[in-house]
Formats: sequence, structure tokens, C-alpha cells
Amino acid sequence: MTDYFAPTGGLPPQTQLMTGRAVFTDAYAFIPRGVFSDIVTSFLPGWDKTRLWIIARPMTGFSETFSQYVMEVAPGGGASAPENDPSVQSVLFFTQGSATLTLQGQTHTLTAGSYAYIPAGSDWSLHNMGTQNACFHWIRKIWEPAPGIEKPTPLILNDHDIAPTPMPDTNGAWATTRFVDPNDLRHDMHVTVVTFQPGGVIPFEETHVMEHGLYVLEGKAVYKLNQDWVEVEGGDFMWLRAFCPQACYAAGPGPFRYLLYKDVNRHANLRGPLNPR
Repeated sequence: MTDYFAPTGGLPPQTQLMTGRAVFTDAYAFIPRGVFSDIVTSFLPGWDKTRLWIIARPMTGFSETFSQYVMEVAPGGGASAPENDPSVQSVLFFTQGSATLTLQGQTHTLTAGSYAYIPAGSDWSLHNMGTQNACFHWIRKIWEPAPGIEKPTPLILNDHDIAPTPMPDTNGAWATTRFVDPNDLRHDMHVTVVTFQPGGVIPFEETHVMEHGLYVLEGKAVYKLNQDWVEVEGGDFMWLRAFCPQACYAAGPGPFRYLLYKDVNRHANLRGPLNPR
């Protein structure tokens, strides 16, 4: 059974050295798990007994397509109207605990490994009826209509039920768990789980238009971000702007897995963030 990392909050002792691994550049940001302290949590209107870490948000000149939250909902907490923007689609990915999702009148129990795709404009709610904190990632993106393309339908899936797709010529050392068919053009974002077996690599510097959020679910590796090799482990987050070179070498004794966001299947926006469609 996969053991997904979820932050616990807290505050380092006064005796701890303040120098850490956090980095913010004009090409990428690296937020190590030690940054997830109580004093950097946020709260949202309409959410009861809930705190969150906002680890990505649109920023002009950096990444502009998505936001990503690490949510922690205490027992009895949740929201009856989580989303206040009808143009926003969401993906929820659970790492700990459980919660009840009501989506378009249907009720679902989400547990560790659960993936929920929530189309823009959906009527949904989420409540933690259990006895431990429910922890999950909430990724939000404005859905971009396209001629002849219908809005996607809801999806409720689980990482444990989907066989990873090996990358060609890797003998399974590098594989991707896909929750959405890559040929389904209704979707303008993909959220997947990428798995490297020990010794697996990205054998070239990927340099592409897609923006990325990469949250390490388990294991450790060294990851190339622009010109820097960075040691990463479960609970770390990497945030890459478009065309930031990247590569990876899985250096740990067990699998290295991360939750990956990328924007796909639409024209590049020529008007820029100040002049949207």
C-alpha cells in the first residue's frame, strides 16, 4: 500500500538552524516539506475546521494557469459550497483520512489515493465525517472552452485501482498513472501520478510549454530544475514555469512518486494575463 506524505504543521524549535532548502527563482520554486509550519497556513470563507497551505497561485511572469492547495480538514469540518467561481474546474487528490464528497447529487467516500475531477460550474460539497484529519490536494484551473468541445464529466477514481503506464523503452523504471485519457481534448489540464523505480531517470532535460506543480508523495530523488540539481523527498513541492528545463534521477531505496499538474490541449494565450480571452 502506498504511503502518501501529508504535512503535520507545527513549528520548529528555537534551537533549530534557520537555513533550509527553500528556493525561489525566476524559473522555478522549491518548497521543502519543512516549510509547512502552522504560521504559513491560510483559511477560506465557508470552510469549517479547515486550514490549508497555498503552494502555487498564478503569478505574472511565472506560472499563470493554476493554483494548488494542501488541505487539512478536521473531523466535523468541510464546506457546503467550496468553490465561489463557476468557471473553475478542480481536481482533489487524497493523501490521508477520508471525507464525503457530494457531487451533482451523488455521494462518494474519498480515501487515500482517491482522485476526483470536478467540472467547472458543478454543485459540490465536502465534509469530514471521520475521526482523523482529511488531507488532500486541491488543484484549481479555469476551464478553457474550445470550438466543438464539450465540458468534461465528473470522475471519481483511485490511484490504487489504475495500472501505471510505462514510458517507452524504460522497462517500467518510469511510469505514469493517468486518470484521464490523454486523447480526451475536453480536458485542458492533466493531474497524474508519476512513479520512478530506484535508479529510474528522465534521461534528457525536458523543456516544454506546460507549467508544472510536482508534489512528492513518497521516496527521494535528485531533480534537475533549470541549472540546479536539488535533492527532494516526500512532502517537498516543485513549481515550474513554462520551458524550465527538468530531469530526474531516482536515488532512493524505494519508489519515488509525485503528483504532477500540467496544462494541455489548448492554444497558447496570445493576449497575456492582463488581456484574457
